[in-house]
Parts: sequence; C-alpha cells; structure tokens
Amino acid sequence: MDAGEATSREQIRDVISRYNHAGDRGDLDALIRCFTETGVLDLEGEAEIRGRAAIRSRLSQVVAQLAEGCARPLVRHHVSSILIEPTGPDTARASSYFLVFTEVGFDHWGRYADLLVRAAGSWEIAHRKVRVDGAAPGSRMAGDRRGAPAGSETA
Repeated sequence: MDAGEATSREQIRDVISRYNHAGDRGDLDALIRCFTETGVLDLEGEAEIRGRAAIRSRLSQVVAQLAEGCARPLVRHHVSSILIEPTGPDTARASSYFLVFTEVGFDHWGRYADLLVRAAGSWEIAHRKVRVDGAAPGSRMAGDRRGAPAGSETA
C-alpha cells in the first residue's frame, strides 16, 4: 500500500465517522454533506432515498420521532470492522458493522455497505445500504427486530 492509498483509506474512515457523529447529534447539514449530491440511502424495506434533499427529509423524520419519545434523546453509533476495498483511483467500497445505544441502553445492530467516490479531493458516499440485523427488546429506533430480517435503520 502506498501513501496515497493509505491517505484515501483514512479519509474514507473519516467520512464514515462523520456520518455517524452528525446523525447522533441530529446535525442533518453535516450528515448530508457526507453524501454526493446524487447520493443514495438504501434502508431495507423502503424505496431508495436519492439525493441530499430527500435524505435530509427522510432523516429529519427520525430526528423528530426521537425527540417525541423522551425529554433528552441520546443516540450513539459505534462502527467497527471497517473493510475498505479500493476499486479505482477515485472509487472504493467499504463495509462495516454498527452497534447503537440510546438513552435506555443497547438498542440495535447491523451493517453498512458503502460505495464511495472522490471528487475535488474529498471522499463522499455515493450509495449507502443499511441493514439492521437485530434489536434489543423495546428498541427505540429499530422496533422489535431481534434476529428478524432488517427493516429501516436511521442515521
């Protein structure tokens, strides 16, 4: 691996982290900047959400729903086992696992599958597939998905 590839890999890890930090804070402006202008968010069980404006609209529903459920909503995504596969000088695939905690504790877990592109020196998500593999009883975000096929997942 040369220095350019190592730099790209770190920048890809950074955009994956920025997505989750922004989502956990409810900062939709920062979150949608992680996507290309025509980026796709693919939540299982829903039609693909295409473009930054549509992604903002869908995830603003999640932020509002969490705010309704308690006085001080808390969401913390923990991402691990990030596997990055360069597919060209300005394209890559990444897969990772996530685990989510809310103010009530462990909530749900799943996987991300990302297609990323570099434009103007910055890596962005062109397509993110989100799959929830399971959820704790009483999950605030994923419903009751203990080992069931995945449904919609949130930022």
